[in-house]
Amino acid sequence: QSTTATKILLTLLSLFLFTQVFGLSSVAQVVLGKGNTGQYLSINMAFGIGVTLGIYAAGKISGAHLNAAITVTQCVLGNISSKTLVAYVIGQFLGSFLAAATVFALYYDALYDYTNGSFTVTGPTATAMIFSTYPASNVSLQGAFFTEFTATVMLILGILVIHDEKNNAAVKGAQPMLTGVLVLGIGLGMGLNTGYAINPSRDLPPRIFTAMAGWGMEVFSADHSWWWIPVTAPILGSLFGVLLYKLCIEFHNQPGHETEPEKDQAGMETS
Repeated sequence: QSTTATKILLTLLSLFLFTQVFGLSSVAQVVLGKGNTGQYLSINMAFGIGVTLGIYAAGKISGAHLNAAITVTQCVLGNISSKTLVAYVIGQFLGSFLAAATVFALYYDALYDYTNGSFTVTGPTATAMIFSTYPASNVSLQGAFFTEFTATVMLILGILVIHDEKNNAAVKGAQPMLTGVLVLGIGLGMGLNTGYAINPSRDLPPRIFTAMAGWGMEVFSADHSWWWIPVTAPILGSLFGVLLYKLCIEFHNQPGHETEPEKDQAGMETS
């Protein structure tokens, strides 16, 4: 049992380091390069690449649990035990925290130069948003919650479509790449309001890191204590997305519900 937990932890550590280092460093490059070394699109692409590599790196051992919201959903559905849930989430959080520390070290000189040594959450040289998400100034808390909820519904629906063997699943080797493209697509269309956290383990550990690394507790109090929304909305969105998928697709794809083309196909095969 302990070796399984160790395996899970090590996998998730390496996996999250992968995903988050790509993602967070791309934000750092855009912000600290003042738009000369990338734009919003490069952040979307880097997160997509990071997710793809993370899943390739760990898919075999842990099923590539990158997202605490999806891990909680799997536990609620009874697909993983609560012990495994805890191991997965600890791995995700440790990996994410370490990734934030890595990007901080990587860009420390640039950060210091950009901010004159004063790390702030708001203002003209704000840098906290390199590590965690913050809502746009024109978005209400309800609007922000709905955005994160809806974006995570789209994420889980996309993941289920890509992986559903009973439906039209993608070939195994292409699944990580398509999941990366899915994350890219969410960033391209649903990032304006909140910066699409869609994942508690992507958002909370770097926030804790920034609180410790010089930004202070304002990372939690900023924007009407926004921090809890990227933790709760994705979990609820993921659960709702699974329910939606089951109601609209999975229940109609059970063995007893053969569609006309399938019957034709079966008839052709027997003949």
